[in-house]
Amino acid sequence: MAIFLRRRTFISRALLLTVVAGLLLPSSLKTDAAAPPEVQNAITEKSLELQEISSKIRETQKNLEETQGQRKTLQRELGKIDASINQLTLGIKSSELLLDKLGLEVESLGYDITDIEKSIESKKDAILKTMQEIQEKDDETPLVILLKNQTLTASVFELQTLLDLNTGLEAAVFSLKQARSDLDRNLTDTTQKKNAIAEENKNLRNKKIIIDDAKRDKQTILTQTKNQERLYQKSLTELEKKQADIAAQIESLERELRGTINTGVLPAKRAGVLGMSVAGGALTQEYGATEFARYGYKGKWHNGVDFGAPIGTPVMAAEDGRVVAVGNQDRYCYRGAYGKFIAISHDNNLTTVYAHLSLQSAKEGSVVTRGQIIGYVGRTGYATGPHLHLTVYASPTFRISASKTCGPKMPYGGDLNPLDYL
Repeated sequence: MAIFLRRRTFISRALLLTVVAGLLLPSSLKTDAAAPPEVQNAITEKSLELQEISSKIRETQKNLEETQGQRKTLQRELGKIDASINQLTLGIKSSELLLDKLGLEVESLGYDITDIEKSIESKKDAILKTMQEIQEKDDETPLVILLKNQTLTASVFELQTLLDLNTGLEAAVFSLKQARSDLDRNLTDTTQKKNAIAEENKNLRNKKIIIDDAKRDKQTILTQTKNQERLYQKSLTELEKKQADIAAQIESLERELRGTINTGVLPAKRAGVLGMSVAGGALTQEYGATEFARYGYKGKWHNGVDFGAPIGTPVMAAEDGRVVAVGNQDRYCYRGAYGKFIAISHDNNLTTVYAHLSLQSAKEGSVVTRGQIIGYVGRTGYATGPHLHLTVYASPTFRISASKTCGPKMPYGGDLNPLDYL
């Protein structure tokens, strides 16, 4: 009995403090019901529509990639632009569907939160009632209980009841803590989805800008060539010569700088030093003296890696850093080099350059974080199809300077194999 007394008093007093601390936390009680079936049905419907749109986007990307090795003609070039516009239209639809789905998920979470809050209020009431019963019995020792009852059976029953109350209180406190944990998780999910909505709204606005740029690009080609194949082939010959000159210039500078790289100041080669910049992007060209560099590119060395992805796909910073350059070389050497690019310097002595973008969203001088959207996949500059060209430089060798052919900002340096760090 003495053991029981000590155990009962300890449990009741300790749990009293625990429960009171928990009960002091505010909880707003709402009156809404659980999420109606039509909300869950709508979420499922939007998910299926998103899958269908994603499938169509992948199909257009595959078709674009298949045309890259074909002979260049005016109609094929216009066809690529039309395919990109179609791809962007699908991308806009995908963003709109995703926003609808996220909105419905936030609504559903709101219903879940209401249910949990109701459950918490109910559990609090039950715990308070149990605590009151325990407190009423708290001053009675087992001896008092035995003496006040007329039979031993009644005394044992009352003692067992007290044990059951303590056990029930422990379970109720655990259940309340679990409910509060569920509430916190749902509130966190809601915040994350609201942040995703804000991010996707930005993506949607930017995709609309990109599609307008693509339409202007098509009109520019039609104006310059007067929709004549002869004029297009003439401009293509001039462009290919310019591309070869620019590639030779970059290759000469970077070949020399590669020889000055001090590997001792660079991070060890391992996966994860840099994060992937395009979600789901397929590696389409590797680094170095590849066959593509010799025959498909106007040079002998490919100073980065290419990831094929639909135009308008978000491009993310590979690591925390500062944006040291944002440029658009198409203003000076149309289709000649990197097009729209961004350069980011990182604290680990690496600098990353993201090229052929359709739109840049990061500003020069700004600080970015790993995984932050800095731009969108495109086919500006010397690009046969939509993709991200990623170059990694040893920061001590990296330069931005004026180019004889491509304007005031040409990024170059001692390049490294990005796959050593991805």
